[in-house]
Amino acid sequence: MTDPATLDVTLVDGYVDEPAHFGVPPYVSTYPRYVAGALVDAGVPEERITYHTIDALREDQRRWRDVEEADLFVYVGGMTVPGKYVGGTPAEPDEVRRMAWTATGTTLMGGPVRFGVGEQNEGASDTERRDLDYDFVAKGDVEAAAHDLVANGLEGFGNRMRDVEEVTRWAERGAFVVEAHPNHPDYLIAELETGRGCPYRCSFCTEPLYGDATFRPPETVVAEVEALYERGVRHFRLGRQADILAYGGDGERPNPDALRALYGGIREVAPDLGTLHLDNMNPVTIARWPELSREGIEVIARHNTPGDTAAFGLESADPVVQEENNLNVDAEECFEAVRIVNEAAGWRPGAGADGAPGDGAPSEGSSGEGADANRLPKLLPGINLLHGLKGERRETYELNKEFLRRVYDEGLMLRRVNIRQVMAFAGTEMSETGSAIAKEHKKLFKRYKREVREEIDNPMLRRVAPVGTRLPDVHLEYHRDGRTFGRQLGTYPLLVAIPGERDLGTTVDVAVTDHGYRSVTGVPYPLDVNAASMDELTAIPGVGRQRAGNLVVDRPFASVADAAERAGVDLADFATVRTPEGAD
Repeated sequence: MTDPATLDVTLVDGYVDEPAHFGVPPYVSTYPRYVAGALVDAGVPEERITYHTIDALREDQRRWRDVEEADLFVYVGGMTVPGKYVGGTPAEPDEVRRMAWTATGTTLMGGPVRFGVGEQNEGASDTERRDLDYDFVAKGDVEAAAHDLVANGLEGFGNRMRDVEEVTRWAERGAFVVEAHPNHPDYLIAELETGRGCPYRCSFCTEPLYGDATFRPPETVVAEVEALYERGVRHFRLGRQADILAYGGDGERPNPDALRALYGGIREVAPDLGTLHLDNMNPVTIARWPELSREGIEVIARHNTPGDTAAFGLESADPVVQEENNLNVDAEECFEAVRIVNEAAGWRPGAGADGAPGDGAPSEGSSGEGADANRLPKLLPGINLLHGLKGERRETYELNKEFLRRVYDEGLMLRRVNIRQVMAFAGTEMSETGSAIAKEHKKLFKRYKREVREEIDNPMLRRVAPVGTRLPDVHLEYHRDGRTFGRQLGTYPLLVAIPGERDLGTTVDVAVTDHGYRSVTGVPYPLDVNAASMDELTAIPGVGRQRAGNLVVDRPFASVADAAERAGVDLADFATVRTPEGAD
């Protein structure tokens, strides 16, 4: 038997994207943390566990030596929903296979990759289960497989799912691994699992393959947050569940008391957190239990941070598609759920004691008196629309657009509309249909997607984040065409473009000046009129290059009012005036 205390283990995170789980940077999923904790629980010392992301391997070829020389190599990853990613690039099948070929020790692969692999990580594709030349593939939980494989001297394991007691231990013991993530500590958000599984059986979804909904007790999730907080993590998302409103109940009926214990406990052990967001909320829950749901939503909005998004799985507003794919909510029910979230949580947080915008800590607030209209709303719904499902027809696209137009025309807000094409996985009903419908409708899909971006996304974004909206702590990620692009940490954060090339890896507060389809333009807030560049001044609404030139020529100014008078434009929402030493 191999002594676990002598093992060198390398763990590579290839990133995950599931219906109820996300782990592409700046997110770190539960998988590498739980695997690391399971290894420690099995007797492997922390210091003998090496963690890399797939991007880290790409950036430094010397790290491949850790894959090659490990006694045990563990790969976790897999994409079961398609997406486009800015913070990292998920591992492609060829890279996953190369790791298996490189490793000289025992190899284990797990995570959602067990559901299937396509030729590429994209929608409108078919998948199949493949071992990709690994010695072992975890058909159950990869963390349980890693634990049992080590406990059995690397000789094998029985595929199984871990229990609540195990995940409670492993979540805390594996928190250390986040310190090796390239984004740690400032630009890293930890995905948290409150439960998994789903009582519903939509044709395309892999979440029911985890079984009916089960939940971790609030104190176990809170303990995990505390362990991560002690390791420097300040950003969290309750993303690993099919429906946050059903947390702590029977999987369907809302349980506001469980949400109070969960959110209140997190705020107690992580008092200086920067982000507390969520992901999935099932609109059918709100439609069936509107008052209990409203109470739960109000609990969330009291404790979360601004800009939070509850992803609604409408998937299709077409009743034919709904029927043929066992979708559990229709367009009318989803519309009512959108309205309730807007009413219960669409308020903008109140000002702090010094009159500045609050940081989103627990506070009372509403969209009325005392609210700060310059922050994003606390919590808004997002709509998921999925194409290529059984029964899809040309009318489907029109019905989806009609639903979105109705939401907008009624004065309601959506944080984002996510449009994608189905991936067909074995074990789901869509495996029989595959990607044939999605491929047949490819041209129609592209035109429809462009129409939604132009007719819905742009005006909706102007409503959600009007000119002057302040976005604190935008992390600057890359340069393009003389501008710097960045995002806040959180669920579906806005992409922000800032004039000029600023230092990457830093953060800046931004005031919104203009809108794209899914992104905004902004200037650093507050912008010093006496030091701002021509491009920054020009970006302020109403200024333009002529007025910006006048401001540059006539500065320094003694006050914002003086600068505004010279420009003939109100600058109060964007500008400040600092000492003349900073002027040109």
